[in-house]
Amino acid sequence: MNAWPASPDDAIPRLVDAYGGLVHGLARQLCRGPEEAEDLVQEVFLNAYRGWSSFEGRSDPSAWLWTIAARACQRMHRRRSGEPDALASLDDDAFERAELGAVPDEGIDAAARSELVERLRGAIADLAPDFRLPLVLKEVVGLSIDEIATALDVAAGTVKSRLHRGRLALRRALESGLPTRAVPPAAYDRAVCADLLEAKQTALDNGAPFPVRDEVVCERCRTVFETLDAACDLVRDLGRDELPQGVRERMLARLAAAE
Repeated sequence: MNAWPASPDDAIPRLVDAYGGLVHGLARQLCRGPEEAEDLVQEVFLNAYRGWSSFEGRSDPSAWLWTIAARACQRMHRRRSGEPDALASLDDDAFERAELGAVPDEGIDAAARSELVERLRGAIADLAPDFRLPLVLKEVVGLSIDEIATALDVAAGTVKSRLHRGRLALRRALESGLPTRAVPPAAYDRAVCADLLEAKQTALDNGAPFPVRDEVVCERCRTVFETLDAACDLVRDLGRDELPQGVRERMLARLAAAE
């Protein structure tokens, strides 16, 4: 995209057109209703308007905008009483049960996909903000680990830990909506399974393929990894959003009033 205008009056409406849908998609996953989501979208672009001079005309404002969005989310969603400080690091009993939910050999059809996406939307809503925000920024928005760490002002290792646990929560939610099949016992002990799962998650962090060879990864691990991949793939549907015209009009009116 060409260099952005120096004036926020010219730049922010253009920023809304370029990123409004994705910011709205982010807000829908992080908020408890459409009114709160609209409030978050408006706060993000109002803050961008007020802070436009700090952007300094770089060619791509996306990282700067997502930092604003992440900080706005953190302010709006302080941890509520009773929310967990952590999630399980190993996927409960997925390496022990006789039957597992599995992706069908023929894949997930359109009707099932729509239902599963809604199931995953609910699973994201159930996560505490500390886990929800890194997950959405990575899997819905598509930021890198380092970009998320910068946006949230936390260490990259913290992002990875929270992201990995959030993904496992999604995998469990997806598995509960899939047909089950009998799976042989794990070929390794629990510690080795955990190491393989961590390696798989690191590959997802980096957007890299994870080699699944029969002599290294057993059928049980492959089944778990396939549902993990499917959960990440389905969650990306949540980012395919458009900024509602009414939200856009109300936001631009607030921007005009802020001039």
